[in-house]
This record gives sequence, structure tokens and C-alpha cells, in this order.
Amino acid sequence: MKMFVDPSDIYLYLDAVDFRKSINGLIIVVEQQLELSPFMDALFIFSNKKRDKLKILYWYKTGFALWYKRLEKQRFKWPTNDQLSRLVLSEQQLNWLLGGYDIIGHRPLQYQSVSL
Repeated sequence: MKMFVDPSDIYLYLDAVDFRKSINGLIIVVEQQLELSPFMDALFIFSNKKRDKLKILYWYKTGFALWYKRLEKQRFKWPTNDQLSRLVLSEQQLNWLLGGYDIIGHRPLQYQSVSL
């Protein structure tokens, strides 16, 4: 992912997040659920329940930044594991996720109809 940050770690939060949460709400998830510092050199990735939106939270020099992506005709292939709350991704896996691929099996995501 071409950004103006080069994070040392990329964390994928596996549970769905209420997307009314903005920076402060996501910081609380990082601190309480992931038990990590939101100030570390890392990206924290969250998805909504329908898995058609994601938010990426990160600390950038003097403050937090929030990156948002919404898919119009498909859903993110989100890994599930009842034993884990997070998954550490490589930069390549992040690129696959943002590009519409299954980050575990490297398969393109299947299109699903979106009702408006």
C-alpha cells in the first residue's frame, strides 16, 4: 500500500467494529481489545459487520490518521479465528486485502450483490 508511512507492523482486528467509531473509539479498541499501544509504528485495520468497509488507524508524526475504504460491489474476505482477536499481516497481505484478494488463500474475492 503506497502511503506516506512505512509501518513496522500491520494488525488486522478480526472482530467487526461499529463503524460509527472514529479515531478515539478505535484507539480504545487498540488499547483494550488488542492490548497494544496506538502510538506504536503500526497500522491497525478494522472492518464493519458486512465486511464491505474498512478503516486503517495509524499514528503519523504529530497525530492520528484514519484511512477509509468502501467496496461498492464486493466484500472483503476477512479471516476468522475464534481464538484470536488480531492477525499480523505483511505488507504484501495488506496489498492483497486492499486489492480484493483473500489474504490467506490469495484468491480474488467473489462479487456479491449489494442492495441499496
